[in-house]
Amino acid sequence: MGRPKQFDPDAVVDKAMDVFWRKGYAATTPQDLVDELGIGKGSLYHSFGSKHALFERALERYRDTQAAALVGLLDQPGPVRPLLRSALELLIETDLGESGRRGCLAVNTATELGGRDDASTELVRRMFERTEGAFKAAVERGQRTGEFAPDRDPAAVASLLLAALVGMRVIARAQGGRERLCRVADAALAML
Repeated sequence: MGRPKQFDPDAVVDKAMDVFWRKGYAATTPQDLVDELGIGKGSLYHSFGSKHALFERALERYRDTQAAALVGLLDQPGPVRPLLRSALELLIETDLGESGRRGCLAVNTATELGGRDDASTELVRRMFERTEGAFKAAVERGQRTGEFAPDRDPAAVASLLLAALVGMRVIARAQGGRERLCRVADAALAML
């Protein structure tokens, strides 16, 4: 009879997400994971299969939590423009916050592994589509309420907002500063 697990797999995935987010996929060694997650190498491989499989689970967790937060914010009642502003400001605060300039795990993964790792690229692509979909729904809502010009293509505006968001997250990692990030957010919102 095997020994029961002595750890919570969900908590391990959360900790692994933090490690990969801080260090990147390639720079994170299996020993880093063992040291920071507090589990043995055998348990790591038995429970998750491989470093890459654990990374995929961590990236999925990131996608689910980040997308849920964005959708929840944009689905609130009231005028849409301030909700979009709040979403972009939340990202600015997150990227410039106490956790350091980690950027966005999905954007970091896209720049590190995009086009070279099909599974990770697909996870990031789906996250970007989900984010873009949330922006598109918000723009369509703003058009229905008369807040935004009806002649704008909601899909194109959503793509622009996604591009601004991704750019802001890259700029934040390079010490872009609050003022620069706010200028990008202002310019993106002015297009509505």
